[in-house]
Amino acid sequence: MKRFADLSEQEILALAISNEDEDSRIYRGFAEGLREAFPASAKVFDEMADEEMRHRTMLIDMHRSRFGSYLPLIRRQDVKGFIPHPKPLWLSRPLGLDEVRKFAGRMEYEAERFYRKAAEKARDADIRKLLLELAEIESGHETLAQTLGETILTKDVRAKEDETEQRMFVLQYVQPGLVGLMDGSVSTLAPLFAAAFATHNTWETFLVGLAASVGAGISMAFAEALSDDGSLTGRGTPWIRGSVTGAMTAIGGLGHTLPYLIPDFWTATVLAFAVVVIELAAISWIRHRYMDTPFLAAAFQVMVGGALVFAAGIAIGSS
Repeated sequence: MKRFADLSEQEILALAISNEDEDSRIYRGFAEGLREAFPASAKVFDEMADEEMRHRTMLIDMHRSRFGSYLPLIRRQDVKGFIPHPKPLWLSRPLGLDEVRKFAGRMEYEAERFYRKAAEKARDADIRKLLLELAEIESGHETLAQTLGETILTKDVRAKEDETEQRMFVLQYVQPGLVGLMDGSVSTLAPLFAAAFATHNTWETFLVGLAASVGAGISMAFAEALSDDGSLTGRGTPWIRGSVTGAMTAIGGLGHTLPYLIPDFWTATVLAFAVVVIELAAISWIRHRYMDTPFLAAAFQVMVGGALVFAAGIAIGSS
């Protein structure tokens, strides 16, 4: 890798051209990833990609006039000091609007800093002028994006896209997570408390609860992942839904299992019961918040179901 301070003017221009090309392709990737669900936002990123290509053309013209047609191959990863992108967000599916906007903002900030540092190194007056001009353009990209947004993303369109994003979030994360949390919190009650009242041994009860929670998590993860591929339902990729469902199932079961690490049986049981109440209240709130279910109705449904399973476990364990 070369130090930025050691780059020649030709290499600086070549690096700038490479950066503009990469940024344009990233914006185009964002546009493609958003096009189906957020067409208006996709159009904004198409415009941003076209703007980056115009910058690239300006740089190529300057390079050709000063150094000829040969363009050295030099990229971000060839120069020390560039912050690598932590992950190729533009390749992810589905894309979230907030993530994309934040990522794009960081890109523009980094581009502006690069052009200002490059202008400080440039000795050729025309090259320095071009680099400073591009720095000003990059610093104004927030205004450009805002202008494009006001033109393309009208109030009604933005409201519609926000509604779509909320619906996708519920479909891809909230619903799988809620299914897992409900299954883990409720289905593990019977085996856990049956073992507790059958043995009165906190360690054995903990092992039963741990096995039930982990087993239920694995089972629910595969069941959710194999239920559909998300291509028609818009519920996201199977591995994300499966992971969310499996993790929340295990968490739901482990919540009231962990108190049985306490040696005293009744202390552990009272604490486990308190955790169950908290879990069921959390499920009721999530249903109220994201599923538009009245809180009292959601609480009644969840509490009744949980109480029945809880009572069944105690009855079986005490028999």
